[in-house]
Amino acid sequence: MKKCIKKIPSFNLQETLIVLAIIGILLLIALPNLMPLITKAKSVEAQTQLKAIYNAEKQHFYMHSKYAADLAEVDFEAPKTVKENGTANYTYEIIQATNNEFKARATAITDFDGDGIFNVWEIDQDGNPKEVTND
Repeated sequence: MKKCIKKIPSFNLQETLIVLAIIGILLLIALPNLMPLITKAKSVEAQTQLKAIYNAEKQHFYMHSKYAADLAEVDFEAPKTVKENGTANYTYEIIQATNNEFKARATAITDFDGDGIFNVWEIDQDGNPKEVTND
């Protein structure tokens, strides 16, 4: 009695390697075009946290009639950075605080596009985040 063996259509190793090589080449072509989008997406973190600092500073101002010079005074706890096994890409600090104005800064701890320039955002008492250094 003869056994009937069905042949299943499949790809061989060479075909698979060629497809992977083509995908790799396409990624190398597309990646430089995607870097600005990646930087923009990561900068949303800085803007969101700076808005939280702004809200905390405003609340402190309404209670004490002055802006706080320390993040601990406004009960703002910065998220853990990627260097501390967290998820944040920025460090936060208050660089200026007087009775009538304040300025907070978010500085990137990683170079998103590898050009040696780190992204920096600032917010002031008016609540408008602005990009000081573009990565």
